[in-house]
Order: sequence, then structure tokens, then C-alpha cells
Amino acid sequence: MKATVLTDDLETFKTAYADFSKENPNIQVQFETIPQAQYYEKLRMQLSTGEDIDVFGGNMDVFLDTGILEPLDDYVKKAGIDVSGYGPLYDSLKVNDKVFGLPYRKSNWMLFYNKTLFDQAGVAYPKADMTWNEFRELAKKMTKGEGANKIYGAFLHPWAQTWYMQGVQTGASIIDKDLSAFKKGLQFRMDMEKDGSIMSWAEQITTSAHYNSAFQKGNVAMNLIGDWHVAQLRQAEAEKKISFDWDVVPVPHPDGVAANTSLATPVSLMVNKNSKHKEEAFKVVQFMTGVKGAKQFAAKGFLTGFINDEIRKTYIGDGSLKPKNIHYFVEQKEYPEYPLLPGVKNILVGNVYKQEGEMALTGAQTVDQAIQKIGQRVASEWADKYAKDYKAGKK
Repeated sequence: MKATVLTDDLETFKTAYADFSKENPNIQVQFETIPQAQYYEKLRMQLSTGEDIDVFGGNMDVFLDTGILEPLDDYVKKAGIDVSGYGPLYDSLKVNDKVFGLPYRKSNWMLFYNKTLFDQAGVAYPKADMTWNEFRELAKKMTKGEGANKIYGAFLHPWAQTWYMQGVQTGASIIDKDLSAFKKGLQFRMDMEKDGSIMSWAEQITTSAHYNSAFQKGNVAMNLIGDWHVAQLRQAEAEKKISFDWDVVPVPHPDGVAANTSLATPVSLMVNKNSKHKEEAFKVVQFMTGVKGAKQFAAKGFLTGFINDEIRKTYIGDGSLKPKNIHYFVEQKEYPEYPLLPGVKNILVGNVYKQEGEMALTGAQTVDQAIQKIGQRVASEWADKYAKDYKAGKK
């Protein structure tokens, strides 16, 4: 059998497979990956041309329109899997009441901060309960210098998620008809650029600035990014690429929203409906997304789709590894970053929100115009095509 998985997850899958093989010596699995930048495009093409791939990983919604996903409900029932360990993620993966993938990990957001920079500035560390306005003021306080020696108070990656997050934290969805909840987040990003406390979108694109390299350089006080950054920073420390101290606190929250409210995006394993080894393929999915696979991913610093007390303890660890406050990740209130429906990530996240947000960030249109155009494009480019056939969530 062949399994294609995301690049960052490959080594952990191989480690977990060693355990899987002890229990299933007759099931041979070859794990492969595709470079991150081409992963989804190339994997979709491989699956559509009938390449012999039995199991594959990634964001499930990317593949919903391909017809290539094997429904897993009967397999789950037959195996007697206790799905309560997946929490609300399990139901969020249902499309028309069918499950097409099981989550082996998930991506939640957190605020990473450079403790050394705060110590040097004599400024108190970010609080665990901090509004977006408090975050903005703290970023201004931590910003100093000019040019190559400038210390930025924060880094917001160019992704649209870094501004539409504020709306999602209130329970709004990016496919809602009323998108007014997202105005504030886009304006907020523009205001922080005017403050000079974050690198402008234009400069980020021009210099190919990246959240990981920018934070590791040591001149960014706070970095808003997902849980996967833990593994990146641990690796950098192991390779002695960074020497500053760092930790995490929950992402800032809108007024009236509880502290430690974050976005969550499940990363799933799926079975090719054309596989000649579906039963064996599901055994791989069951192992990797269950308690045994989750323990391996948790030990590497990945948030897992399956969670129980054992996995929680494994993820938090014995305190010998940073971040000290890693426990915040397993205490979050989570909202899905976006509905797992066909076309939402490809069309809305990858194009509509990205393009219209960038037009506002470059001054080509106002925030109001951007949100208005997003609403029009959600209807014309996504809803007209998909919402008739799928449950489109809130109207």
C-alpha cells in the first residue's frame, strides 16, 4: 500500500508506522510526500489520474469535489471506534452526514513571544487574557529602531486568516451572508501597519518574509501563528539556530469573547475510494488517528485530533521542552476556521478573501468595499456552485 502525507508529518508517520507494523505485520505501507508548495495541486492530479495511492493526508475539504473519498462511517461502526476522543472535530468533518476522513492532528493558533526581547525592554510579558486592542498597544510599546535593526512588536503573516480570525472568534463563518464581523479584523491589520508595529503586507511580499524565519531572526517580539510553530522552534533550538527564550499565550480575543478562543482546522487521513486495499487502508487510518498514533504526534509537539488524558499529558510533556505554557493549546475553546465544504478553502480562502483583502491592504479599495466584494464573490463564485448541493451552514 502507498500513503501520501504532508511533508512536515512524514517522519512522525514513519515513527508511528514502526509501532503499527508490530500489530499488523502483514500490512506493508510505503509513506511518501510531495513538496509543500505543490502538495494539494499535485496530489489532486495524481488521484484524478488513477495513481495507486491508498491513504492520503491533508485538509479534507480540498478533495470533497473530486469524488475520490471513501465514506468511512461503516468502517468506524464496524471497528467500534469511540469517536468521543475527537470531540467536536468529528461532527465538523461530516458532509451531508457522512464522514470522509478522521483527524490525526489539528491546527490551532497561539501567540508566540520572544521573552528575551521583553526582558531587554523591561516590558511585562503578554497576558493570557488580552484583547486585540491590548495586543496592539503592546506591539507599539515593543517596536523600536529603524531599517535592518528594527524590532517589530509583532508579525502577522500575509495570510487572510490573520485578519479574518477576529470574526471567526465571535462565532461568525466566512460563508455567512452577513460578513460585517470581518470588517474589524481587516481594519485592525491596516491600523497596525500604520502604527509601524508590524511589517506591511507589501514589504512582506517584496522581501518574501516568512513567520518562521522572521521570528527566528530575533527581531520580532510577538508572532501570531499556528501550533506547528512549536515543532519548528524546537528543531531550531536543537540545531542551535536560536538562542533567545520564548513562550506562548493564547491569541488575543475580541471584546466580549472568552480568553483562549482560537481557530481549529483538522488535518485528516482519507481513503481513496478506488483503493484495492480499503480494509487495510482504514486500519492505517484507525491506528494513526487513534490513541497510539496520537501519542507519537503529541510527543513531537503536534496537536492531535484525538485527545484524552494520556495524550494531553504526552503533549504537555515533563516541562523539559519549550514552551513552558504549552498547556494553553489543550485548553482552548475552538471554532472551525472555515466550514469543511467543497470549494471553501480553494475558492474562498485561497482566492476571494486573499485577493480582496490584499486590495484593501495595498490601498486599492476601502475595507467596506473589500467586505462588500467578498460577500458578492462568496455568492457568485461559491454558493451558486456548491451551496445548493451541500449544507452551507449559517445563512
